[in-house]
Amino acid sequence: MNQRPIRTLIVDDEKYSREELIFLLQAYSEIEIIGQATTGHEAVAKIIELQPELLFLDIEMPGMTGTEVASVLKEMQSPPYVIFATAYPQFAVEAFQVQAKGYLLKPIDESQLTETIEHIKTLKLSTTGQQETTEISQGKLAVETEGSIIFLAPEQIQFVYRDDKNTKVVTSDHSYETKMTLKELEARLTPFSFFRVHKSYLVNTSYITGMNPWFNGAYQLHLSGSTEQIPVSRNYVKPLRAKIEL
Repeated sequence: MNQRPIRTLIVDDEKYSREELIFLLQAYSEIEIIGQATTGHEAVAKIIELQPELLFLDIEMPGMTGTEVASVLKEMQSPPYVIFATAYPQFAVEAFQVQAKGYLLKPIDESQLTETIEHIKTLKLSTTGQQETTEISQGKLAVETEGSIIFLAPEQIQFVYRDDKNTKVVTSDHSYETKMTLKELEARLTPFSFFRVHKSYLVNTSYITGMNPWFNGAYQLHLSGSTEQIPVSRNYVKPLRAKIEL
């Protein structure tokens, strides 16, 4: 079974170091870089927002060091794996005290990087089953509304769509905006019976009640409790039917 790419955040206050690491990581199809941060405080904020699975983290940064960031992460319920990438070998002991999964010295050796990524793949594979079970039974999606955060259970969500530059999460009685992309939401919601039916739409298949022909091989979906007509691109019609039909 193929694993989804490992969602990865790069944290380093030096632009050249970030660009070099990103260049090296582009050779690995199992790595998906979802963002960058230049300080420890920015890193914590982006970890909360983007929920990466893997963190490449510099140690010597102004304001908040990498090991301080890692100490904060230890308090999270599902923290990302931490790989320190630093020019200073003397911090290795301290790094592993905060449960780092790897320690790379700059300039980064490509063979060591490969070994590190293989190690992370093994760790992820060993915990995927347990994590997916937990997510399916307990996971909730955080969305912001009027300055507060609302937690939605996946079964409350009828569909998600991209509206210009905004992503909307729709329930039976409300529409919420989120900063996450449709691709990010697809990765999180697919285990909960969600399916991409169009480049701009992700639908909870448990709400589908009917599908009518539209034009050029495309269809429109009818959802329980909704008056919306959801477009289904012709390329998605066959896999959608295979997913929802007995």
